[in-house]
Amino acid sequence: MNFELILVVATFASGLIWLVDRLAFRPKRLARLESEARQLGHEAGIERKEASDSEPLLVDYAKSFFPILLVVLVIRSFLFEPFRIPSGSMMPTLLVGDFILVNKFSYGLRLPVVDTKVLPIGEPERGDVAVFRYPEQPEVDYIKRIIGLPGDAVRIDNHRLWINGREVSLEPQGRYAGDGNLKHAGLTVAVEELDGNPHQVLLDNGGYLRSGEWTVPDDEYFVMGDNRNHSNDSRFWGTVPESNLVGKAVMIWLHWNWQDGGFDASRIGRSIDVVESD
Repeated sequence: MNFELILVVATFASGLIWLVDRLAFRPKRLARLESEARQLGHEAGIERKEASDSEPLLVDYAKSFFPILLVVLVIRSFLFEPFRIPSGSMMPTLLVGDFILVNKFSYGLRLPVVDTKVLPIGEPERGDVAVFRYPEQPEVDYIKRIIGLPGDAVRIDNHRLWINGREVSLEPQGRYAGDGNLKHAGLTVAVEELDGNPHQVLLDNGGYLRSGEWTVPDDEYFVMGDNRNHSNDSRFWGTVPESNLVGKAVMIWLHWNWQDGGFDASRIGRSIDVVESD
């Protein structure tokens, strides 16, 4: 279900119904009522007008819902959009059940549905946690960390990462305690530093180990999950075109996962721009 398309159609339809009635039908309706008022006399006309001057139900609904739909459309399309984390590929930064806010204007304003950029504002930076449309299935949204920028040479050897010939700092910190279900408990927690910005990653020798070298094409990005050996990312299916970017994840506004006991207030309001080491 394409919620954005439904929202655009509903907003357009309600606005069109209200506008057509306002310009074409309402003046005729009021003129008819004024004519009836003159024929029945002033007092009777007032009573008649109060009884008859009700808009059609469809117009009443359209007029009521249009401003609400318009505000939601503007906020969701150009400012912020909520997403729910469905998988553990970004652990320990993001857990299953985290609800996040995605800044839609970080990478430029785009028209809803068609996703055409109309106003360039900013560009993705190495280390950003970004939401994007999965290149192999564009109707599905993915979230990963941007590792390689256009033109970068990315090399991965086991758990080590090189960008443009320079090894990225990776410092093990200990064992991961796991999430609410103790998922991935015991894996190695390490702090990786991209362009001076540290964030935590999980390392698992028993997971998907993929080594190789890639050159990031122009206007595309190399992405990886922080749960390095349990993430389906650019190492397996390639880079993300700039046109597929949705926005930058900036904050956790709720955590609710019915599989691990539900609500966790400690995660509310947590920034995910950079995850500092403990």
